[in-house]
Amino acid sequence: MRSIWKGSISFGLVNIPVSLYAATEDKRVSFNQLHKCHSPIKYQKYCPVCEREVKAGEIVKGYSYNPGQYVILADEDFASLPLKTLKTIDILDFVAISEIDPIYYQKTYYLGPTETGGKAYGLLIKAMQKTDKVGIAKIALRQKESLAVLRVGSEESLLLETIFYPAEIRPVADIPYIQVVGEASERETKLAIDLINSLSVPFNPEKYIDEYRTALLELIEKKVTGEEFVEVEKRVDPEVLDLMEALRKSIAVLDNQDEIRH
Repeated sequence: MRSIWKGSISFGLVNIPVSLYAATEDKRVSFNQLHKCHSPIKYQKYCPVCEREVKAGEIVKGYSYNPGQYVILADEDFASLPLKTLKTIDILDFVAISEIDPIYYQKTYYLGPTETGGKAYGLLIKAMQKTDKVGIAKIALRQKESLAVLRVGSEESLLLETIFYPAEIRPVADIPYIQVVGEASERETKLAIDLINSLSVPFNPEKYIDEYRTALLELIEKKVTGEEFVEVEKRVDPEVLDLMEALRKSIAVLDNQDEIRH
């Protein structure tokens, strides 16, 4: 597993060197978009002023501060930001995890110790387990400083979960009809509680299967087995054709020059 960030956990005078790894992966079945002739669609980045396709190396980042006016930022500008969190997971507070509404959680990462950080890493895990607390921290990832929860995961590991800032959570009052929720009677409430209790079991994530993905893969396999597929005709890239045409013209020019000389 490849790390996506290297730095250290910092709280008080303690500094623990760690590496960050993605803890989850998207298992959705992906599709390519094809034209009705079954050729893959090609997406191009196009400049309407220069009237041509733009290569990746020509693109810069611009912040629009007025209509049509931009501040241009280079990689060096981002690297020069005086942010401690560029290389440090700075723990601000320790809190009870029950105080954090799950709506705040965003994405989960594994935190692994470096070769020399194992003892301090284990010490932090033990202290957090004994106090039953999680750390509220900040970390800079992908050109954004994120708020995060540092907690103990399974198998004596540390997890970092990025969370939304309060300003990023939409107010529940914006939900239509939320203010007209009716009052349930005691009898209705008791029946609902009985139903919940009858369906209550210990949490076992292995029992939950993505049935849509399974059915979709089975459908695709059936189509492949029944040879219900199309083969895309191989086409030469337009840029290659342009180059070949340029070479032909160059050869023709050289041939004409030879004829003139002779």
